[in-house]
Amino acid sequence: MYATNQFRKGLKVEIEGTPYEIVDFQHVSPGKGRAFTRTKLKNMLNQNVIERTITSGDKLDRANTEEREMQYLYKDAEGYHFMNQANYDQVALSEEQLGEGKDFLQENLVIKVMYFNERPIGIELPTFVILKVIETTSAFKGDTVGGTKPATLETGAVVQVPFHIKEGDVLKIDTRDYSYAEKANK
Repeated sequence: MYATNQFRKGLKVEIEGTPYEIVDFQHVSPGKGRAFTRTKLKNMLNQNVIERTITSGDKLDRANTEEREMQYLYKDAEGYHFMNQANYDQVALSEEQLGEGKDFLQENLVIKVMYFNERPIGIELPTFVILKVIETTSAFKGDTVGGTKPATLETGAVVQVPFHIKEGDVLKIDTRDYSYAEKANK
């Protein structure tokens, strides 16, 4: 069980049998009454975000979650397929379970699949992925400092990149906020 003073971003808790991840929280000490924590929680099953006010001293249960390292194999009508490299078990996750993370999946990418009560519910990507630009507009003379333009990556994801990036460049992308980090060495 977690008390409100143990809250941190990314902490996984269970409320009424549903796993949630703490997205944001703020401890509040009013002049009158008990202190409380205003908390934003993301439902790990359907990705909805809710807000809850939790009184200081109250405790939340730890979510029965587990992360397993798996390799992305392919996508078909059933969903996105992943394989446990230790025992070769395979699982398929739907597009809804992956959320925006599906835009950064490449074949053979090793990621963490999140399980809740022995059932796969989502993925956690590595912090950075290396992807090739397949389509972007050309830079115009003078458009070299500041500003960004959209670029389509080999997985279909579209990210904002600096003007000097061109088709064929290999980029390091931050999966936490889906942003350009830097050019990658080939």
